Amino acid sequence: MASVSSCNSTIRNNAAGSSMLHPTNNVIEDNPASNENPPTGSIKRKFEEPLGSIVAGHYNNLEEKGLSARNESRILYMRNFNNWIKSYLINKFMNMVRENFHTHSLAAVDLGCGKGGDLLKWTKANIGHLICVDIAETSVRQCKERYEFNKQKRFGAPRFSAEFIVADCTKVCFQSLLGDPTRRVHIVSCQFAFHYCFESLQQAETMVKNAASNLATGGFFLLTIPDANYIMKKLSSEKSNAFGNEVFRIEFPDDRPEVPLLFGDRYQFFLEGAVDCPEFLVHQPTLKRLCLKYGLECVYQKRFSDVYKDAMQDEQSRMLLQKMSALEPYPSPSGTQSSSNSQEYVAACEHLKQQQSDSNVRPCTLTLSASEWQATNIYTALAFKKIELPCQ
Repeated sequence: MASVSSCNSTIRNNAAGSSMLHPTNNVIEDNPASNENPPTGSIKRKFEEPLGSIVAGHYNNLEEKGLSARNESRILYMRNFNNWIKSYLINKFMNMVRENFHTHSLAAVDLGCGKGGDLLKWTKANIGHLICVDIAETSVRQCKERYEFNKQKRFGAPRFSAEFIVADCTKVCFQSLLGDPTRRVHIVSCQFAFHYCFESLQQAETMVKNAASNLATGGFFLLTIPDANYIMKKLSSEKSNAFGNEVFRIEFPDDRPEVPLLFGDRYQFFLEGAVDCPEFLVHQPTLKRLCLKYGLECVYQKRFSDVYKDAMQDEQSRMLLQKMSALEPYPSPSGTQSSSNSQEYVAACEHLKQQQSDSNVRPCTLTLSASEWQATNIYTALAFKKIELPCQ
């Protein structure tokens, strides 16, 4: 395996970017002397303004909090739950990939990799190569640093090589920045990030093209997005342009058109301690048609509530849920719940009453607060399989 290079980066211009989608094409490399075959762990950059800079700025400016601070988060268990859902989905589709491809050198793209929160999942998936791409340069650098740190571990170190690219994948194609632009990958994962591309048709198409271009036939494009149908139903029931609870809020502008736009249907999303930036509704029939244009056929679609039910049928997933502390003990052994509002745990309390026996053992269950359950149920998971397109 190639050695990981240092973080002493230089910036240079690449004059190759001349099309409308490439008004700028800056490259950040750890080793500028070798652009054609960058070392494992190098960071490259390909970026374009303007709304993307708002999103990138938000994530670049998020403070990196220590473990103790994260453990005090109001949405600690929700974060763990979402991570557990991602683990289940990645594992589920990696098993399908192994059935389709008889190779020990599987490759993956983490599209919207953030700070590298899924690196351990890719280690567990036993892949051979990982391509990490994100719009936020600071996040990509932290992802690379986490990868390098993990490689020094005696146990559980990633055995895969990796590339790190800074790019707005809604506006530019990142393949030219790969060490091998023709490399085939077997799974592309885009977790909680795809919805940013639905600002316009061109941006959505560019994002889908990024997912499909290097994906091998039989491989999968896996994504999680806010469910537009659910959001619209909530708006209708609330008879308002906004809804939310203790941990999240979705708010549409007052001048939103009566007939929703297929693209550019913008809202502001706030999630306690994690997100506060504009997002876009994803019109799912349009998404499926656009993906099919690039040979991506939808083979899986489930709301998180249904993914949870499926995962709980699997013994290994149930064990992982406990290991990842993906649900909150109620009542808490410490006497303190994530929320001080007792109404957040009415369902858990009722469940315990139904299960209560004459035993002296204090009854306990695992749950999320009502606000966190509602926040997780905003999301839906989809998977698209790469198919051969008929000759035109």
